[in-house]
Amino acid sequence: MSSQPALFDRTALLARRTRAERQGAALFLHEEAAFELKERLKDINRSFTDIAIVTGFPTFWVSEFPEATVICDDDLLPLDLQSFDLVIHAMCLHQSNDPIGQLVQCQRALRPDGLLLVAMFGGQTLNELRAALAEAEVAITGGLSPRVNPMVDIRDAGALLQRSGFALPVADADPRTVSYASVTRLMHDLRAMGESNAMAARDKRIPSRKLFAKMATLYPTEADRVVATFELLYLTGWAPDTSQPKPLRPGSATARLADALKTTEMGEDAKPVKTQGTDEI
Repeated sequence: MSSQPALFDRTALLARRTRAERQGAALFLHEEAAFELKERLKDINRSFTDIAIVTGFPTFWVSEFPEATVICDDDLLPLDLQSFDLVIHAMCLHQSNDPIGQLVQCQRALRPDGLLLVAMFGGQTLNELRAALAEAEVAITGGLSPRVNPMVDIRDAGALLQRSGFALPVADADPRTVSYASVTRLMHDLRAMGESNAMAARDKRIPSRKLFAKMATLYPTEADRVVATFELLYLTGWAPDTSQPKPLRPGSATARLADALKTTEMGEDAKPVKTQGTDEI
């Protein structure tokens, strides 16, 4: 586990999730993620019999994958070594204090050539809210405090898999926009998602009403509605196995690319070099 200071206040995070579920959690983006993950599994020519799901909302995810073992995303995951052929990390890695540690534990829980699927929020999530809040706070107080949870950028997402020991890593993004009648409705939905500010360094004082009033005037609108971006990131990785394809050693090619393309290879002096099987030029 990482020895770095905690980014998230775990106690506050769990309290926000509990409140969201008690008041009727707004999990429409979890529904989107579950649908997408099922579609991806259909494209993989394999049956998975031992499935684990790591999530902060186990009630929802057990309803989507009733055959799976569903566990909470604690710092230490109760996953036995090489016990699963599929692990899904569902919509909570962006709230982890140690995402590398979480993925390493998932990799160890997979049998060789087992599959990891991750759904999480990415770096473009709530960029409109982040910018409007920052501008409003600077205008009112002259300072800035963390108010929107940070998210990993897609450019770094694939590196998380590589550093965790996964083979054949793939990362892709699916941005979604959701429109609201007002910023107040957006903030209400974030609380219902369990996604309100739980950073350890957050200002724990009750925010001034002036802050949110100012932020509302700065938030961009479209046709008198506010639009929020939610970027869903999907990561795919495989537990290493000798059966998996390996990159070729540089210089080990047995055929020329120019021959395959039926074209002319260019030499160092930029003059055409005739290759076997091509026409004269």
